[in-house]
Amino acid sequence: MRKFALMMALGLLLCLPLQADQQVTTEDYTLKVDILAEGLEHPWSLVFLPQGEVLISERAGRLRLYRDGQLLDTAIRGLPEISVGGQGGLLDLALHPNFASNAWLYFSYVAEVEGGYTTRLARARYQNRQLHDLEVLYTALPASGTRRHFGGRLVFDRQGYLYMTVGDRGEKERAQDTGDAAGSVVRLTDEGQVPADNPLVGQEAALPEIYAWGTRNAQGLALDSQTGEIWMQEHGPRGGDEVNRLQSGANYGWPKTTFGRAYTGFEITPHTHLPGIEPPLWHWTPSIAPSGLVVYRGELFSRWQGDLLVGALKARLITRLPLEREGDTWQINREERFFEDIKARIRALYEAPDASVWVLADAEDGYLLRLTPGD
Repeated sequence: MRKFALMMALGLLLCLPLQADQQVTTEDYTLKVDILAEGLEHPWSLVFLPQGEVLISERAGRLRLYRDGQLLDTAIRGLPEISVGGQGGLLDLALHPNFASNAWLYFSYVAEVEGGYTTRLARARYQNRQLHDLEVLYTALPASGTRRHFGGRLVFDRQGYLYMTVGDRGEKERAQDTGDAAGSVVRLTDEGQVPADNPLVGQEAALPEIYAWGTRNAQGLALDSQTGEIWMQEHGPRGGDEVNRLQSGANYGWPKTTFGRAYTGFEITPHTHLPGIEPPLWHWTPSIAPSGLVVYRGELFSRWQGDLLVGALKARLITRLPLEREGDTWQINREERFFEDIKARIRALYEAPDASVWVLADAEDGYLLRLTPGD
């Protein structure tokens, strides 16, 4: 009974509501934490629109609008049918590079199709607070009866190609099968076509949309606006969360190589490195459950320029990873952890147009936060 009471007290502590005017200390800055919005149901992603509005996805299958400092109650209409359950629902958002002229909003979500559930990519024009001209661009196949490991992160590169992560669906061996979209990163044109220079184009039995594979459940994907590099992070099992540089035709190893173990504690593989496998630049063991990340390039936190800011769900923190480059070689040699006292499950981070950092805190009653330099 005493142990149960202690566990209940700890659970309540971890779920305490955020307080206004909180500050967080880091190596370089004291951060002021502003609560911009509350009452978001498992927020997953956001995009900044040209006129100052912000669209926010909720995993529960809603698209919300934040405008003039307020989260509007009415959800945006025009989404397709979304399968909500387990880790599935409405996931990531991305704007077309020419959104200001064409209004295309891209989003990933979970759909129920023949064979079960899977990750799907669609786009629609966002106009007058509604979605129009809906187009389904891609469906990751084959589907599966599981409701976990959907991946779903989206990013456009500087050439206008769109990348989407697809999780291994909890069926790890699929990640090494290039004839299966599970456990991969796919690369498409803005209209959902396969680029001619994708690495598996023309290979028998391989899916031509696959750009890289051997991933478990990548839920972080970010473009460095200065270098053009794309950075990816993924959930490991019991340990073995990874940060990788996305490269064409790369095999990231899962489940042939990993620093993690099965949730039962048993070994998945004896290998952390193998020939032909791209090793991680950084890994977390034990796991922190990393989710969204951003490559910070703003002036507001000038000493963080070029660093990765990573959110963690399980560890309830933000970690800063300074990137170091010598020629074509990249390294991450240390991390700085902060934000633990806030007790928030960090789903995603973003650099806002004013160079502040916006944070989505995942919960049934989730938050939108803003970080700026404090006193």
